[in-house]
Amino acid sequence: MAERVLVAMSGGVDSSACVSLLQKQGYEVGGVVFDMSPAHHQAVEDARLAADFFGVPLTVCNLRERFSREVIDYFCQSYLSGETPNPCVRCNPTVKFAALYEEMQRGGYDWMATGHYAGIVRRGDTYYFTQAQSAQRDQSYMLYRLPQEIMARLLLPLAGMEKPQVRQLAREAGLPTFDKPDSQENCFIPDGDYPAYVEGRCGPSRRGQFIAPDGSPAGPHRGIAHYTVGQRKGLGIALGRPVFVRAIDPASGDVLLCDAGEEYAAEIRLREVCAPDPAQLAEGAQVLVKIRSVAKPCPATLHFLPGGELTARFAAPQRAPAPGQSAVFYRDGLVIGGGIIDRPRPENGGAAGGSQTTA
Repeated sequence: MAERVLVAMSGGVDSSACVSLLQKQGYEVGGVVFDMSPAHHQAVEDARLAADFFGVPLTVCNLRERFSREVIDYFCQSYLSGETPNPCVRCNPTVKFAALYEEMQRGGYDWMATGHYAGIVRRGDTYYFTQAQSAQRDQSYMLYRLPQEIMARLLLPLAGMEKPQVRQLAREAGLPTFDKPDSQENCFIPDGDYPAYVEGRCGPSRRGQFIAPDGSPAGPHRGIAHYTVGQRKGLGIALGRPVFVRAIDPASGDVLLCDAGEEYAAEIRLREVCAPDPAQLAEGAQVLVKIRSVAKPCPATLHFLPGGELTARFAAPQRAPAPGQSAVFYRDGLVIGGGIIDRPRPENGGAAGGSQTTA
């Protein structure tokens, strides 16, 4: 009897190619699509069309309340507290893959699968994500918080493929949506206007002053939800030279500015650290770290502070690590852990705050 696999479908080319590959490999495939917000309506309809095309049963799961509670509320509160969240990193373990795992068990499937560009390997009793063959498409950064019980049952058929190959596979299969554009980064804010969304949902964000690089007030700003660490464009202030957001103080509402070059940090502190094998994150461990999803990995050394907080000190200062984003650690192509950036320690030696960290 063929093994059964449940595929998370969206009607896009990646999840559809995933279905096609698994069918060719002899699996009995079922599909599930998650309705997580009003913006997901078209994805649900496209998933229905794809499921009909491939002849697979499709379950539609309404996750709007769960997604709102776990992701949208988190997203908004992060912006209101002066951080820059990554909703996908939050959604994957708490909503998307958690629900996929539940539906897999409920339906009696052997496996679950998605169209993510990443791989999985087992070392002893521990599972690790690996980087995809396509460095441009690699999504291992987004998956680092998934627990072992999910990784043990997860198939990622696109790990060794480039996007043009995936589109060609979909074209050869006759899929009508083989040339469907890639989805946007934030699935629940289609127009990409994050500040308007946050303030429309939660009300105006904290207002305060721009603080010039010399420490003097430089005029009022629109609210802290409109800014992120490292931002230069769209500040709405003219000081006669380029300036960048160095930090955001949610208590005072002030947005601290710096001159070019001063937005770099030599070190970051992390909170909510997780790892497939915590022993990999030992004192003095040498890693490659990505401080945002599209960043190039850079060498860093891990250190623990007296209070137990984990820090990563870069071999060369990195531009604008943003609190709320994730720092993900790699070694030999494996994802060995990561955490949420708390507050970067500037190159000029300014202090950085911290919070309790576990590993």
